Amino acid sequence: MIQNEVLIPASAKEDFITKGYTMLPQFYDAQRDVAPIQEGIRVILELMCRKYNVDAPTDTSWNAMTKAYPALIAKNRAWGGEVYDAVKQIPAFMQLVTKTVNQTVFQHMRPGSIPGIAAGGYGIRIDNPGEEKFRAQWHQEFPGQLRSLDGIVFWTPLLPVTPDMGPVQIAEGSHAEGLIPVYRDDAGLGKTGAYALFMDNCDARLAKYETVAPLTQPGDLILMDFLTMHQGGHNVSAMPRWSVQFRYFNFADPLGTRIGWVGSFAAGVDFSKVLPELVTDGEVEA
Repeated sequence: MIQNEVLIPASAKEDFITKGYTMLPQFYDAQRDVAPIQEGIRVILELMCRKYNVDAPTDTSWNAMTKAYPALIAKNRAWGGEVYDAVKQIPAFMQLVTKTVNQTVFQHMRPGSIPGIAAGGYGIRIDNPGEEKFRAQWHQEFPGQLRSLDGIVFWTPLLPVTPDMGPVQIAEGSHAEGLIPVYRDDAGLGKTGAYALFMDNCDARLAKYETVAPLTQPGDLILMDFLTMHQGGHNVSAMPRWSVQFRYFNFADPLGTRIGWVGSFAAGVDFSKVLPELVTDGEVEA
């Protein structure tokens, strides 16, 4: 317990309990934990530029992530999907996801839990400027992930996040809403899967809470309850927003046990087939 208290200040745990999220500044070592991931991304982008004859700088991870990647998708947006799938297989990334300290954090925040890592629930997001189709609108994590109701999102940036890059927006204390019904809508943008799930009476619910958008540096860690309402901000900068997300869940959670810890869209499972009572035909009156 002493080790945990040093690792996670009591104030951070209190914030997590009351606000549904907390931030741990420089929780990961930027050089030891993050830089190897950035280098892995650089190497992949160097290979991609060579493969597709894209003339863009890949001499540093910064240039590769902020210049070479935009140059690739400017020639062919589908190549971005190739990068997206490739980078989540970088060994240094998987080492971050499975660090023992993450399990310690989960057990500290969820006393008595039996931690699991949500398969398919880990990846590296690349949020491009002005790209609304793949932006994560206001949502709770559980419908898109399932596994267990008692889960935590681990979110950490790979580049410094500035206000114009659209930092993650969090509705403080909104986990108090409980599990919110969702309805499907492509939003006129061809959204599919988890991107097409919208929370019932979202605006009315959000109006009850203060929204924050923490600015982060590589090494900082944001933890969010699976029921905390949050969304990806609008990136109006000139560069992509690169970030790591992974999810831990609790095998001992009663709802998770009932559904057999099944995954949702990332696992190829339609949420509505598992918990149909939480899906509406459309937004209903408050």
